[in-house]
Amino acid sequence: MSVWFKYRIVQWFVVMLLAAGAVLLTNSLLPALGPAIPVSREEPPAPAPDTQKPDGKPVDPQAAEPLSYRISEYHMNVVYLPDTKEIKGQQTLTWENPGTAPVQDLYLHLYPNAFESKKTTFMRESGGKLRQDEAKADSVGSMTLLSIKGEDGSDLQRRMEFVQPDDGNKDDHTLVKIPLPKPVGGGERVTIQTEFLVKLPAAFARMGYVGDFVMAGQWFPKVAAYEKAGTRGRTVEGWNLHQYHGNSEFYSDFGIYDVKIQVPAAYTVAATGFPVKPAVTENDMKTYQFYAEDVHDFAWSASPNFIYVEEPFSSPQIPGVKIKLYLDPNHKELKDRYMYAAKKALARYSQWYGTYPYSTLSIVVPPADGNGAGGMEYPTLVTAWGASEKNPDLELERVVVHEIGHQFFYGLVATNEFEEAWLDEGFTSYAEDKVMEAEYGVTPNLPIESSYITSPNALQLEAWKYDGHSEYADNVYTRAKLVLKELEKQVGSKTMDRIMNTYFQRWEFKHPSTKDFQKVVEDVTKTKWDDFFNQYVYGKMMMDYSVESIRVKPSGDKSAASYESTVLIAKHGGSSPPVPIQFHFTDGTTLDKTWDGAEASIEYKLTHTAPVDWVRVDPNYTLVLENKHINNYMQTEVDPTWKVRLNLGILQFLQTIFGWVSW
Repeated sequence: MSVWFKYRIVQWFVVMLLAAGAVLLTNSLLPALGPAIPVSREEPPAPAPDTQKPDGKPVDPQAAEPLSYRISEYHMNVVYLPDTKEIKGQQTLTWENPGTAPVQDLYLHLYPNAFESKKTTFMRESGGKLRQDEAKADSVGSMTLLSIKGEDGSDLQRRMEFVQPDDGNKDDHTLVKIPLPKPVGGGERVTIQTEFLVKLPAAFARMGYVGDFVMAGQWFPKVAAYEKAGTRGRTVEGWNLHQYHGNSEFYSDFGIYDVKIQVPAAYTVAATGFPVKPAVTENDMKTYQFYAEDVHDFAWSASPNFIYVEEPFSSPQIPGVKIKLYLDPNHKELKDRYMYAAKKALARYSQWYGTYPYSTLSIVVPPADGNGAGGMEYPTLVTAWGASEKNPDLELERVVVHEIGHQFFYGLVATNEFEEAWLDEGFTSYAEDKVMEAEYGVTPNLPIESSYITSPNALQLEAWKYDGHSEYADNVYTRAKLVLKELEKQVGSKTMDRIMNTYFQRWEFKHPSTKDFQKVVEDVTKTKWDDFFNQYVYGKMMMDYSVESIRVKPSGDKSAASYESTVLIAKHGGSSPPVPIQFHFTDGTTLDKTWDGAEASIEYKLTHTAPVDWVRVDPNYTLVLENKHINNYMQTEVDPTWKVRLNLGILQFLQTIFGWVSW
């Protein structure tokens, strides 16, 4: 999910003016952003939606060799009721026990219940707000299980109970336990049938409606993930159970989805997977049927206003995929920009990490006031920002590139977003920057971004344990990306490419952990990385090197005029080999040294014909994780009392400003 909000340009402008003024006081200007290069390419118009894969062969769900361990299989038949903004559905779920121990209970996520009152865990933690979108009076939603039956027709609903394993909040009904008539042994299957009714909220947090636009994400009774022993370091097999939190996203097992969706005849439906037959219209209602396999979720969107564009795409790593664009009319003239961004993102990610294995990729553009449903990823389907601007800047491309990146880190490498969100958000942000630089010439300003990190916290942390959404976003998106960039700086770009490719290839269609990524790093580099991971991944450190003091006195050499300058450099954060330091003398000469940073501080004594007049740590901003650049610099001439006050005052000011505009 993208946390870059639509109106950050104004905030960037304010921040840059304030930051530039402050940094000028210490003669420490940061490098400027590279120019934005918008690119568009003309493509021929696409035909109407069809029901075949790109190779033209009819669909045969049993023909392909499974790419994943298909633990769950869903068959759903649902109808959207526009007058009441409800989805009524029937679902047959078959679940296979992937472990060895008998399982007595099934657990289902009922995510729409996050919006049923202000007392739910999601609403308490989020305050009814996600990014810059806030709940309205009609942002109330729910899911009611109308019936739950076993294979033999037995009623399972009477014994079901809502559970709250994370916080004990009895007003939270996003996770339900369903006792089964008999245990399910290892490798055995169980089937349950449910009827359910979803009341959609006015969209502000992923799912919901905006006028006659519908975004159905996390909308059906979804079985929880069951982890075998050894998965993500787990010693005993069992369910991975969490409620829907203000910060958390999702986690589930791979499977098969066969979904029929009935909507008013004027509506067009975008969905995970591909249509298996033409939509059928009867009695002013249209029925679509979609099929998807080797995915861990299913989402769909519908609107009577979609402008549909389809284009085929292939690359050396992608034999063929249909890119399906569902445009809001306000952006009908921008189809080329969306398509170009999608093609370049797919090509780059497949080149760097591995083939996109699905036959379709759908991009949904919500209406102007639909940002609450925008900037989100689902298997084979992503949402862009709402179409509020006629000619948006490169945020249009960036959000498409980011969400398509999630097809690889979240979709294929299926990490646990509840407990280790950095493994999808941080990795996707890192990959997104690479695409934006390669295709649009936009180079990230890492010193500015590191300055945003005013409350660093561990990356391997349950999402709801961060102190609010800003701290969550600052860490799992920005700091996580910076950690990967620092790793790249230390190992070199070619080795980093091998690390990322090896990680993807090793863990595609599986559920890795942070420890699994560390092992890949160590396998590729043949080096132990415990210190780095303990400081910056499992720990909450940033780098913080400061010029503590400069003392100058005559050297005492009577034969020639000379000065002894004593400079104290201190380390207040994590380590980084090496630490560059530049000394400048009043006669204009400079001296560059590097420090291994192993100790808490180092003192330099320099004898020269002129005194030192300033010292700067990291003059070229190579320390990616250095987030307090203001104390990297000190001048000899400034009165000591004023010097301390100046540094501390500007530092505190910048930290406050950057905390306000966190993305």
